[in-house]
Amino acid sequence: MRLPFSPGANQTAAGLREQADTLAEALPPLVAEAERIANTVAQGVHGRRRTGMGESFWQFRRFREGDTAASVDWRHSARSRHLFVRETEAEAAESVWIWRDGSPSMDYASELALSTKKDRATVLALALTSLLIQGGESVAALGSGLPPSGGRAAHRRIAHSLLDAPDTNATATGLESLPPPQHLPRYAQIVLISDFLSPVEDIVARIKGYASDGIRGHLIQVLDPAEEDLPFTGRTEFEGVEENLRLMIGRAEGLRKAYHARLALHRDRIMEAAQRINFTFATHRTDRAPHTALLALYGALSGAIDARKPPRPGA
Repeated sequence: MRLPFSPGANQTAAGLREQADTLAEALPPLVAEAERIANTVAQGVHGRRRTGMGESFWQFRRFREGDTAASVDWRHSARSRHLFVRETEAEAAESVWIWRDGSPSMDYASELALSTKKDRATVLALALTSLLIQGGESVAALGSGLPPSGGRAAHRRIAHSLLDAPDTNATATGLESLPPPQHLPRYAQIVLISDFLSPVEDIVARIKGYASDGIRGHLIQVLDPAEEDLPFTGRTEFEGVEENLRLMIGRAEGLRKAYHARLALHRDRIMEAAQRINFTFATHRTDRAPHTALLALYGALSGAIDARKPPRPGA
């Protein structure tokens, strides 16, 4: 049983139409929002270009001790009294795999939220994809069966994977809210966006499986404000999102303290497990703008990617 419950009265809130008539009806608004958010965040992100063994020109610099004659750009040097070396940009793109929880609980949105959890998670995934592609990284949707790639084609493929294809993670084991147990290239990175309300043991076992393959991971927990605050008062009926369960409470406010303690314990256990395997963990509420969450996530990814890139020869 997944806790916390979501109030039954709110189950009719707008969400991604799983049976949308065409991709064109659902895709453009979310893609447009993701692009707008990505462009806003990109303005505050410094470039991560650095010299290396790639083929793309970056800059000329003065010749210094340790440089070889073969590294000198003689044509450019002929225009000056100094010798100049032609530096290239490092081309050590890493594969980043993104997964967005598509289980029924992600369709929830209370009256306090700006969108459903699934919509927000989708926008974060698409905006992150856009930023990574701009940074020269290769990206893929975890579980799509497609290899990581760059450019606009990669962005379109991930958008189709999230919005066009039906969610196919459901299994008879009840682990439909977990990312697929896929073997990835060593030193790849994964981004998992979910409400992470499945049993802690299942979540920890799955992320440990990735870590055992040398994968670095980043978890973003997306919750509705009602799920975090439990703001209900008086007689309230709670309805299970993924189970046919109902609970009638005479005074919902009487549950608030115990509920907050249980949610905090659940989150702390995931966070502690993530820290032990060098995964990052962050939370995001759907009543807040996505920019801060995206900037923090992109910063964590960028730092991990740069840390694994090879140093400049001779440095």
